[in-house]
Amino acid sequence: MRICIVAEGSYPYVTGGVSSWIHSLARNMPEHEFVIYAIAAERKQQGKFKYTLPDNIVEVREIFLDEYMQLDGEWGHQLRLHAHQRQAITSLISGEGELDWRQIFDVLCDRKLGNPANFLMSRDFFDIMSKLCEEKYEQLPFTEMFWTVRSMILPLLLTVQKPLPEADVYHAVSTGYAGVLASLGKYLYNKPVLLTEHGIYSREREEEIIKADWVDGYFKDIWIRYFYTLSTCAYQYADEVITLFGRNREIQIELGCDEEKISIVPNGVTSSDYVNLPMKPAGEPIYIGGIVRVVPIKDIKTMIQSFQIVKRQVPQAKFFIMGPYEEDPDYYEECRLMVELLKIDDVIFTGSINVKEYIGQMDILVLTSISEGQPLAVLEGLAAGKPMVTTDVGSCKELIYGNHDDFGIAGSVVPVMSYERIGDAIVQLCKSEEQRLQMGENGRKRVSNLYTNHNFISSYQQLYQTYGGVQSWPVSVSN
Repeated sequence: MRICIVAEGSYPYVTGGVSSWIHSLARNMPEHEFVIYAIAAERKQQGKFKYTLPDNIVEVREIFLDEYMQLDGEWGHQLRLHAHQRQAITSLISGEGELDWRQIFDVLCDRKLGNPANFLMSRDFFDIMSKLCEEKYEQLPFTEMFWTVRSMILPLLLTVQKPLPEADVYHAVSTGYAGVLASLGKYLYNKPVLLTEHGIYSREREEEIIKADWVDGYFKDIWIRYFYTLSTCAYQYADEVITLFGRNREIQIELGCDEEKISIVPNGVTSSDYVNLPMKPAGEPIYIGGIVRVVPIKDIKTMIQSFQIVKRQVPQAKFFIMGPYEEDPDYYEECRLMVELLKIDDVIFTGSINVKEYIGQMDILVLTSISEGQPLAVLEGLAAGKPMVTTDVGSCKELIYGNHDDFGIAGSVVPVMSYERIGDAIVQLCKSEEQRLQMGENGRKRVSNLYTNHNFISSYQQLYQTYGGVQSWPVSVSN
């Protein structure tokens, strides 16, 4: 069976939870061929993979969203859209009304368009924008509105007009552009679509846009609605929507996904991989660590502020921020400067690491993200028997406190960005080795019983078998 996994902003360019999940999925299913359709932000990422790809990943098809900046359309094309197509385009832009994505695909995939930007310079699009501005956005300058919408729609045009690999199953690992492209597989080839949402993509984009300085005023609302609208495509076209825990399922239903489509398959780890790990040298002080990429959504600044509180009461403690910092150099520099300005000693940015070489040395692990799904870093920490302090994001609460199980508390869950609460929770654990060991053991038991790699892989093998059948492809000669 050939499976096309569509990933946006993750595998194989960056390490982390979603990327590791994809890598594990392919590596554990050598009986299937995988094509990775990778959507990245910038062409400079081309070919810069952070993973050694397994042999059954037979192709990586790359697409870069910054290519749209080089597109100039020709003014004046007459596309002769019919009423249903005009309504669909209007709904796509405004985020209002029922959106029939087949109508969108009929328009945007029409090869007669030539350059994708021609659609946005057509008389039809200009007429749609004029009417929409008269009815809904008359308080906004038309020129600004026109160019804002153009910058929104162009990446979508770019992605849907690229050749889509043929496969037996299309599997998107988020909504957004990845979800649209997987849905395109059903539109073009009538093949089944699976959607796995780790976090809720549209909610994460909303958080980014609210904080962004590149979007002004009212246009933030337009961008936010647009990303929520993109999510409806995958919800409509997916044959099955897989989520990781119950709260995500509730949010998906709120966002319009048919609840009959949704199933829950938790992430998993192999607990035996996290025993007999290297330990810290005897006589060393408390080691506290975060297994994270140094990017804003992980809120490393709150992590640093919480450690300032820890140092006041546990002055010998050391803090390890364990993960790559190349993804957002400006943010990394801001975090490094914060450490200097707060005059905190013993903060070590390790860069990319082999997690198993470090995690056994930690006494306490911390996660301060502002958004997560079911974080691999927490599963790994619990599998290694480490107590966790996490923010209340994704499934952290049920991982730490349990979901109607009897394994016991494995740490503390605190509100997002509450560095004082995070610091206090870490200090409490620093002061009691007995509590650390008991919570670590509780977490180890929970993961080894409920969140296993075997169950994760078996569930997806069954899903692929159900939707993709047993079709075989010629033996590939490429990798």
